[in-house]
Amino acid sequence: MKARILFSYLGIVLGSSLTALGLVAFTNPAQIAPGGVSGIATILFYALGLNPGLMILVLSIPLFLIGLRIFGHAYGIKSLLGTVSLSLFTSLFLKLIGPYGVLDMTKDLNVLLGAVFGGVVMGIGMGIVMRSGSNTGGTDIVAQIISHYTPLSMGMALTMVDGLVIAVSALFFGLQSALYAIITVYITGISIDKVVLGIGTNSAKTVYIISSKSEEIQAEILKVLERGGTVLPGKGMYTGTSRPVIMTVISNNQISTLKSIVYRLDKSAFLVFHQAYWVMGEGFAHLEADKTGAS
Repeated sequence: MKARILFSYLGIVLGSSLTALGLVAFTNPAQIAPGGVSGIATILFYALGLNPGLMILVLSIPLFLIGLRIFGHAYGIKSLLGTVSLSLFTSLFLKLIGPYGVLDMTKDLNVLLGAVFGGVVMGIGMGIVMRSGSNTGGTDIVAQIISHYTPLSMGMALTMVDGLVIAVSALFFGLQSALYAIITVYITGISIDKVVLGIGTNSAKTVYIISSKSEEIQAEILKVLERGGTVLPGKGMYTGTSRPVIMTVISNNQISTLKSIVYRLDKSAFLVFHQAYWVMGEGFAHLEADKTGAS
């Protein structure tokens, strides 16, 4: 258990360092603000000359405190570590690499490369942080607060928040830069999912859980993840033992939390994750009639 905790903390630090590297080496020099607090920090860097690393910390800490008040233990030491690490590594890499990055951003092709590789590196870093059971703070918390108090899903809320940051960046850097930022956000999402699950992006995941601690896991899913589910009857092929099967649908960013819950309650539990390409209903997209006329 101690080794597992240590590796999770190391994962947060490593992932935060990669996220900072992608920001300093590629997106910030290209004047690309791909949403989030890092995007706001990029805008403030070029508009007011403020240090991006310091701005990430200044903007994230109040949001972290708000999240801590609303969600309680869901925002503990790991989330704070992710936020502080991202800020420190951003400042460190800014001193080592400089504000101009590793490419000549006066060339349009290099700006495109900055958008692509920035998305890849930051996505890998954020994916490692998420797999370690944490986040890098910032607008992730804003999105979760919006999702908590409105019918919007976490994914939709995050898209809206990042979209607002990108729209503001268009006023400072121009439409072309905002379009590059959209490319970065898309690639970041793909990279995150590749790291977290090893597959492409999807809106959600269907999860089947077989455990002797079924009732305890159900209670945690309802309380911590705020998700419902269905309990299906099951019977072991080898043992013949009857055991309930939990079926639930969760957002991509909740995968690490769910795995931690199950591992804590029952280390011998069996989990199966499926890609959910289209999820409609409470907590996800609103259930609507098929407008194509198909029956």
